Amino acid sequence: MARITKPLTNTEVQQAKPTDKEYILSDGEGLRLRVKPNGSKLWIFNYIKPATKKRANISFGVYPDLSLKEARIKRKEAREMLALDIDPAIHRAETKNKEKEEHENTLIHVAEQWFRVKKISISADYAQDIWRSLEKHIFPEIGKAPISRLRAPMVINVIRPIEAKGSLETVKRIIQRLNEIMIFAVNSGTIDSNPLAGIGKVFQAPQKQNMPSIPPSELPVFISKVANASIKLTTRCLIEWQLHTMVRPGEAAGTRWDEINFDSEIWSIPAGRMKKKRPHVVPLTKQALKLLEVMRPISGHREYVFPSDRNPKTHANPYSANVALKRMGFHKKLVAHGLRSIASTALNEHGFDPDIIESALAHVDRNQVRAAYNRTDYLERRKKMMAWWSSHIEEAGKGNLTLGGSSI
Repeated sequence: MARITKPLTNTEVQQAKPTDKEYILSDGEGLRLRVKPNGSKLWIFNYIKPATKKRANISFGVYPDLSLKEARIKRKEAREMLALDIDPAIHRAETKNKEKEEHENTLIHVAEQWFRVKKISISADYAQDIWRSLEKHIFPEIGKAPISRLRAPMVINVIRPIEAKGSLETVKRIIQRLNEIMIFAVNSGTIDSNPLAGIGKVFQAPQKQNMPSIPPSELPVFISKVANASIKLTTRCLIEWQLHTMVRPGEAAGTRWDEINFDSEIWSIPAGRMKKKRPHVVPLTKQALKLLEVMRPISGHREYVFPSDRNPKTHANPYSANVALKRMGFHKKLVAHGLRSIASTALNEHGFDPDIIESALAHVDRNQVRAAYNRTDYLERRKKMMAWWSSHIEEAGKGNLTLGGSSI
């Protein structure tokens, strides 16, 4: 006949006195109170491990911090696990490890890991834009939250105020970046699934808009305003440089002297500075080369052709041209990126090969055969096209002193 253990009472537990040796009071079904000589009382659970069939103890807590009633609840939970062949000690260790991982794997911590990989494949300026947007809109609210506990409603509430301001493009980009982080977390084994996959569906979609630009017919007016504007010489040179070379604002602002080959009259932009992460070569016309000569006394001894006013050791801000254009009266009519559109439209209107134009704009060519052709014959054809474009700019500026041309 099985021995029946009489359950303990609260009074027995409370009045259990220490002795010279440690002793045990049993409550039955594996629950025991260990009374030590120093007077401390510890709840333990004695059980048979499912895997080894050997006896083991697991601590539940110290009395009176853990009452008799609470210890019995823990015993019940442990016995339920054993009924499912789950070792309560192993389960508790795994739970603690999971909680530790959750505490360490906060959104900002995982985002930092993702960003270290992401920034390798993008330009420095774009990388900076990505991180700043997260620092401004996301991290203050949920950056310290465990990524495993992020849920759609929580994140949606953080993004709603941005939508309310009408910054729909910002909303779109933040959602895209958050999902990239979550996918990274799934692929690295930090979380099992991405609960933010569909949150973009609850926000208004931004209206697709082309970069503000002007038609080529307004090029004379534009050049006149640039020539007569009260702007810094470096900014004016930067605007004309971008117009002649047809590159993006960030690529123009970051122009380095060591990228220029004056003998071959070629500007070689490394892949790391290009949006599409492919090296790009720009044939330099006589007008473009003249702009470099204008900048040589200012920055020829430095790293960047167009240095920053505040710190000449760094390059000009890619947005400085936009600020200047806005002051000239082109607000919502033309941005620096739109200068590429002026060139593209003018060149297409004058019958230049669209493939040559796309190559000059550094658009990715998905046809590998054609891409190989670009590296040989296309460069010579682009030189002729760029020469025509610079002459066209100079002619449009007739009557105005353009830095890359002359007063006509």
